[in-house]
Amino acid sequence: MRILGIDPGSHVTGYGVIDKNGNYLRHVTHGEIKAGRNSPLSIILTDIFRELNCVIVETDPQAVSLENVFYGKNVRSLIRQAQVRGVVIYACASQGIPVYEYSPLEVKKAVVGYGRAEKRQVQMMVKAILNLSSVPPADAADALAVAICQANFLKEQTL
Repeated sequence: MRILGIDPGSHVTGYGVIDKNGNYLRHVTHGEIKAGRNSPLSIILTDIFRELNCVIVETDPQAVSLENVFYGKNVRSLIRQAQVRGVVIYACASQGIPVYEYSPLEVKKAVVGYGRAEKRQVQMMVKAILNLSSVPPADAADALAVAICQANFLKEQTL
C-alpha cells in the first residue's frame, strides 16, 4: 500500500510518501510546498492545491493521512491551518483517495513511542525507521511520520 502523509501549513506544507509491504516500510519521496510569505491567501491555497495534485499524480497513493488541527496555536493560525487542510482534503478526496486523520499525540507515539516527543526526535526516528541517509526537513519529516502512523494503525476512513 502506498501512503501519502501530509503536514498541512500555510507557510510550509510537508509531504512524504512511503510504501508498506507487510511489516516493511520503504521511503518513496518527500518534500515541502513553500508558499510565498506575502502572497494573498487565495494564491497560497491555489499553489498548495496545484503542487499537491502533482505529487498525487506522480506517486499514485492508495491512502492519505494528515494531522488533526493542533489546538495550542492562536486563533488566526488555526483558521489558516484549517483552510489549508480543507484544500488538502479536497485535493485528495476529489481524486477518490481516502483521507485519514491522526492527532499529533498519535503520530509521535507511533514514531517515537512518546506522545510529547520533540520535533528533532521525530526527525531522527523517521530517518532511522525509513533508513534515510540524512534527516529530512522538519515539515517533510512530520509528513513522513504521519504516513508511518497510518501504516502502523491503518485507521478506518474518517473524512
